[in-house]
Amino acid sequence: MKVGRWILLAAVVGGAGYYGWTRYERARSAAGAQLDAPVDAKAPPNTRIKVEVLNATTTKGLARRATLFLRDRGFDVVAIGTAREQRETTLVIDRSNHPAWARLIANALGATITSRPDSSRYVDATVLVGASWHPPAKPFYP
Repeated sequence: MKVGRWILLAAVVGGAGYYGWTRYERARSAAGAQLDAPVDAKAPPNTRIKVEVLNATTTKGLARRATLFLRDRGFDVVAIGTAREQRETTLVIDRSNHPAWARLIANALGATITSRPDSSRYVDATVLVGASWHPPAKPFYP
């Protein structure tokens, strides 16, 4: 009777381990696909590109996830908030007349670009995170 319980326990633990490992591998490959951004999707070394990230959706925490995503690529996110209007697509607004910098951010996020210079904001770009942007999957660590 006790041997049967040990076999059942071993089967449950083995199945749970296999399930966890397959989820880990799927998450790692999905995260790797999005985290391996093209070379031009990162901030150039020794260049401080100040970015403001605004959540333009009803999804809570999306601006924070976009902030972490951009900081991992070397951008200096100095402000996070919520936009007044909601958007379907992500928009990068060039605030400092540096279209190349806005293009770098747009390449990282898969966004479109517009130019509205505004020196009173003290940022180089504003990102309006739209509903179509999905943060990269977090890897599963068992």
